[in-house]
Amino acid sequence: MAATTTVTVPHLGGITAGYALSGGSYDASKPTCVLINSMCTTVSLYKTQFANKELTDAVNLLAIEPLGHGATSCPTEHFTYWDTAVMALQVLDKLGIDKAYALGTSQGGWMVARMALLAPGRIQGLLLLGTSMDFESADSRSKGCWDPKTLLTPFYDNWCSPTPTPDFVVDDVWCGMVATLGFGAAGTAELVSFWTETVKTVYTGDEGRKKLKMALACLLDRDGLLRRVRDIVCPIRWLQVYATLSGTEDAPYGTQIPVEQIKLFTSSKDATLTMIEGGNHYLNATNPAEVATALLDLVNKYK
Repeated sequence: MAATTTVTVPHLGGITAGYALSGGSYDASKPTCVLINSMCTTVSLYKTQFANKELTDAVNLLAIEPLGHGATSCPTEHFTYWDTAVMALQVLDKLGIDKAYALGTSQGGWMVARMALLAPGRIQGLLLLGTSMDFESADSRSKGCWDPKTLLTPFYDNWCSPTPTPDFVVDDVWCGMVATLGFGAAGTAELVSFWTETVKTVYTGDEGRKKLKMALACLLDRDGLLRRVRDIVCPIRWLQVYATLSGTEDAPYGTQIPVEQIKLFTSSKDATLTMIEGGNHYLNATNPAEVATALLDLVNKYK
């Protein structure tokens, strides 16, 4: 489900940010890792990480729900991924956390990269999972990436309304896509049911419709970072699937793009790509052991 804890930060006139913090409070003796979830999921995406005692003994885990997601809300209808990056940095401020590592799953990768660009002195390292630093450009699509504008624009158009929609509830097709695109063959009936219930709870009523519409607008209209990532100075660990549980590649981003894009982090002192067999797009959920190892290696090397 969505986060049950929130904090108010000043960006965009006052954002209420939903978050979850391992241990319930910040432990200044440990490093911190911010976790940013994928499209239409919540802090619950990271329940396996929060249940991993080896991880929580070593690191404060701070999962933050982006604008348009979970318990996070703001007084303005329009926002971008840059706004979420600013918001997440302000959540760190409110919790008294000066520096942090940052992990992003799928769209979360775009947001944590923006955090590293906006605050290079505060982000100690990035762990990117199943993502791309480009928008879905013609070049990306020619190299195996998906075409969300063709696939998802009809949903966006259906969620636009000149009048209030108090009875709105997101449809089952969208809920199913949240699970199947991310978890693939690992998407059990129980998992699909959980995320269907979660998505329907978050995106209900007129405010829920607007929230969902803008979350999708952020994805469809986002800017790429290919000219910017050369300025990211912190160490990078990028994990991507090259063969999923069903024997296919990562559906949204394939395998060619990560190999090319990891080379663009030319200012990073340590940028590596690891290709994983037998998971799916949401690697933190389908391959938690590999993700935990990568995070602990990153933190232990650079804390």
